Amino acid sequence: MQVLVIGAGVVGLAIAREAALKGHDVIVAEAADAIGTGISSRNSEVIHAGMYYPSGSLRAKHCPRGNRMLYDFCAEHGVPHRRCGKLIVATNEAERSRLEAIHKQGIANGVEELELIGGNAARDLEPELTCIAALVSPTTGIIDGHAYMLALQGDLEAHGGVIAFETPVETLTPMLNGWRVHFGGREPGTLDVDAVINSAGLSAQAVARNIEGYPLAQIPKQVLAKGNYFGFAGRPAFKRLIYPTPVDGGLGVHVTLDLAGRMRFGPDVEWIDKENYEVDPARAASFYARIRTYWSGLPDGSLVPDYAGIRPKLTGAGEPAADFMIAGPAEHRMPGLVNLFGIESPGLTSSLSLAEDVVKALAGKA
Repeated sequence: MQVLVIGAGVVGLAIAREAALKGHDVIVAEAADAIGTGISSRNSEVIHAGMYYPSGSLRAKHCPRGNRMLYDFCAEHGVPHRRCGKLIVATNEAERSRLEAIHKQGIANGVEELELIGGNAARDLEPELTCIAALVSPTTGIIDGHAYMLALQGDLEAHGGVIAFETPVETLTPMLNGWRVHFGGREPGTLDVDAVINSAGLSAQAVARNIEGYPLAQIPKQVLAKGNYFGFAGRPAFKRLIYPTPVDGGLGVHVTLDLAGRMRFGPDVEWIDKENYEVDPARAASFYARIRTYWSGLPDGSLVPDYAGIRPKLTGAGEPAADFMIAGPAEHRMPGLVNLFGIESPGLTSSLSLAEDVVKALAGKA
């Protein structure tokens, strides 16, 4: 079966690789001139454990499973990563109750090695912390996201798959036994394929609206949640990732480490109407206030604007967080088509697990 995957971000590449491993003839259409230039290039590069997500959700299914698959993949392919662990911290009694609920949910989700500890034990691990309790997650880690995507691309190409860069998909037309794809870009044209997987990230809804005959009522709204990051101008104060209890729209301004040994903070949640990746230096004031709830020793003048990413959310401020959405033939009754909507965090961690299910969703077409 010839499969077209739209989007060469981390999830699109994982899906394309999985399809190629299953023996399909795979083409990836990417509007940009390189892999992973969108959402996949602007995140925390964290390997999440999966303790936050409601039972029965796709996130609860794919994050813990994806975590284990991703560590195995990194070991097998030499992708730089580190299982540094993380602490989710409580600084008051209300947050302690929330922490206990997260612990319980993590156990239900099959997250391994979680442990609730008191403030003194947390400071034994991270002396700079200010907290009354913490949830320890040893299976959380960090990864070189670009190296991971290069490894996915390598596997894809080793199994006959190809990536067509600067090839935006303009329209999709259902045919008797497949799809006719109309491309723009430097070399406009058409291609007939058996199946299409829309993994276009921030453009997923736009692609879906250009699918002839697709039920528009099934295309969810997209809400853009910008996440700003600030770098720390100094030596890292922590050896592990440090997270506050979650906030509306995200996991809170947390301590993120990278493989080069640098420490940064973010992301926050800034609801926006259109793509914008500028980091407003004035937001540092709110970062200082939030960080000092768990690190009172944060020096003045130590935060510098770094970068920003955008989460393609399906719900907005004050609304319950939406799950990943995988819309396959069982949902929309159009054979050989899968649309992915709202694939934000923990999309990177979940990518290999998501890829298995998305390719299986096409099984009726194979």
